[in-house]
Amino acid sequence: MNLKQSLIENNSILLNQKASDWKAAIKIGTDLLEKSGAIEPRYYTNIVDKIEEMGPYIILAPGLAMPHARPEEGVIKTSFALVTLTEPVVFDGEDEPVSVLITLAGSDSDKHMQGLMEITQVLDDPDSETGVDLDKIRRCTTAEEVLAVIDQALA
Repeated sequence: MNLKQSLIENNSILLNQKASDWKAAIKIGTDLLEKSGAIEPRYYTNIVDKIEEMGPYIILAPGLAMPHARPEEGVIKTSFALVTLTEPVVFDGEDEPVSVLITLAGSDSDKHMQGLMEITQVLDDPDSETGVDLDKIRRCTTAEEVLAVIDQALA
């Protein structure tokens, strides 16, 4: 399942959300996927436990995190959720705040890698220092605008 298709089918885009901390920010995305039937409740707990154990491995680029855990840790079907925050959150041990979270639930390691590659492709910006243009997503005010950004990036 591709990013756009998953976001539509799971109704899993929430923009300009407020979160008290990184755990609350992750919960917004996992709640969307749990509500859609894509993950079990334990998937959220597994993500938080892994971050507390290993550090914020989910940060892909400045401002961008991809919360995820292993397929056997609560994934029912491959899916994505996209959340933007009005106020960025800071992960323990990190200086760079995060304002865009794309939750990935991959049903197997191949789907996990495909998802990661698609997210990278959508946000790719060779002119940016970090190689990622999060402003494309941050500027969106509706789910339709997010889907248009995805279409444009993958065209």
